[in-house]
Amino acid sequence: MTIRKATDEDVGMLAALAVKLWPGHETAELAGEFAELVNRGEAACFLAREGERAVGFAQCQLRHDYVEGTKTSPVGYLEGVYVEAAFRRTGCARQLLAACEAWARELGCGEFASDCELDNAESLRFHLGVGFEEANRVICFRKDL
Repeated sequence: MTIRKATDEDVGMLAALAVKLWPGHETAELAGEFAELVNRGEAACFLAREGERAVGFAQCQLRHDYVEGTKTSPVGYLEGVYVEAAFRRTGCARQLLAACEAWARELGCGEFASDCELDNAESLRFHLGVGFEEANRVICFRKDL
């Protein structure tokens, strides 16, 4: 398995994987977003490939706003990570995360953060298993005016 930073040519593969992570979106919509992200200096996407097949991706970026539990700015932030079911528990997500962390470190970040939904036990296990520590739990509210 190889991990490499995604380029313009990888946008379609990124979007095809990302729609599995974020099913409320359309592949074309995500492709447009990834086309912008792979060319932004403050964002990066990484692809995991087994031969010619894309089997996972991670998206990260710098956040300059306050990030819960951090003391510095900017902070590297894991926006999403996805690995195809057949390649889970192989270290693929850990390798993708390591690429994101190395990218953030190269940009001068001393901290790296992420989040997950309160009911996403699998994501919580992953984050704790790769060295993240829980900073806070929050429930957000809204109402129509």
